[in-house]
Amino acid sequence: MQAALTPDVLIVGAGVAGLACGVALSDAGLRVTVVERSALLGGRAASWREPTTGVTVDIGPHVLTSEHHNLLALMRRLGTETQVLWQPQPLITLLDEDRRLAMRGSRLPPPLHGLPNLPQALKSVSWRDLWSNRRVAWRALRINEQQSLELDEIDARQWLQDMGVRADFIEWFWRPACLAILNVPLERCSATALVRVFRLMAGRNGYCFGFPKQGLADLYAPGCRGVIEAAGGQVLLNTEVKQVLLRDGRFDAVVLADGSRLQARSAVVAVPPENLAEMAPPDWREIDPAPTLAAQLEPCPYVSSYLWFDRKLTRQHFWARTWSPGDLNLDFYDLSNIREGDTEAGAETPSLIASNSIYAHAAAELSDDEIVRRTVAEIAEFAPEAAQARVVHADVHRISMAVVCPQPGTETARPAAATPFENLWLAGDWTRTGLPSSMESAARSGALAAEQAGAWLGRPLLAAQPVPETRGLPAMLRSRSLS
Repeated sequence: MQAALTPDVLIVGAGVAGLACGVALSDAGLRVTVVERSALLGGRAASWREPTTGVTVDIGPHVLTSEHHNLLALMRRLGTETQVLWQPQPLITLLDEDRRLAMRGSRLPPPLHGLPNLPQALKSVSWRDLWSNRRVAWRALRINEQQSLELDEIDARQWLQDMGVRADFIEWFWRPACLAILNVPLERCSATALVRVFRLMAGRNGYCFGFPKQGLADLYAPGCRGVIEAAGGQVLLNTEVKQVLLRDGRFDAVVLADGSRLQARSAVVAVPPENLAEMAPPDWREIDPAPTLAAQLEPCPYVSSYLWFDRKLTRQHFWARTWSPGDLNLDFYDLSNIREGDTEAGAETPSLIASNSIYAHAAAELSDDEIVRRTVAEIAEFAPEAAQARVVHADVHRISMAVVCPQPGTETARPAAATPFENLWLAGDWTRTGLPSSMESAARSGALAAEQAGAWLGRPLLAAQPVPETRGLPAMLRSRSLS
């Protein structure tokens, strides 16, 4: 397959990173061709219409945050920012055994914004447990990104123990938080990754969660395609790249699955790491560690279930469980309370509940029926009506990779956008963005790659939003520690 005109930039991959990159370059007046091996746009954030019910579903339900500055900037560019349902209060509802803990956001200056949740936390842990985190908080709030990278070889659980955090608090708070935010158990997580997240949680206030009112990919994928095509570019689906070709130390072309070649002045490879490892030729591997690293990274699998019930079960947007051994799912979303629909006035929409089983190696051995049965039982612990309700339809999605596992040693090894080749760049949530692997990291990586490609092509642009920094007292402490 050949493009009608030689593009300025060839982008391999039409996930969040590739499409964000394509929009930024198109806005700079460059002609872009995006190639995607799937029939769907969106990569690991794709959506489609479920055939039995006709409802749009995602690979798995995703939550946005008000701190997703790059993703929100992209949505503003596309005019879809109003299609997010924001939940200022409560911040999140936690199911802790038989207790519902409504954790609230606060406008108090950091780190005091956590104080309103102390009464809720003390229902489950002691003052002694909370006080045991003082060294963690002091260290995390004073260091910057570069200093946090010095902790990369230590696993998060060991670091918490070394800092004196009590075991009960580690299991009650840090373990489910690590699974929910970083998608791995504490023992498999770099201390750098954990500190990075905690520093921003403790050093910023006023953040909240948001939920797509429609399919997740509908927030960005059609709009990105429209921008790229309006600028003279194109998006080619069902177009698999088998290999990147280099010549004289520069990007030359890609070889497609049908054996044809697609050339461009430059290229951005915005694919998951295992795909980069497959398409990088030997001459790339010889001088750049990125493809070899990509082959060694561990993917985090998850299972997402969509259950259509015959009645309304909750009024909640979402809730999460304080994880314990034996649990299947971590977070739950009642999409009937989130998605915009055309239900008749006065009618009550039956619940459509989506859930996520994170780092789901054990779930791989379960049948779909067993996953549905266990998911219904866990929903009933929060919404007892589920025990008597009928599941009208169920859809179980098994996803081989949600994100790359942030194992010890991987945070310092994440590759930058630049490669040793002057007209070839990388993008993806797993590259070096200063953020955890996520949709926001993907959007920022696409913007960073676009800035470098645009500069090389003589079209300088500013696309990437900065990584959020701490405010209030934490910012003052960090400033003093650096002076």
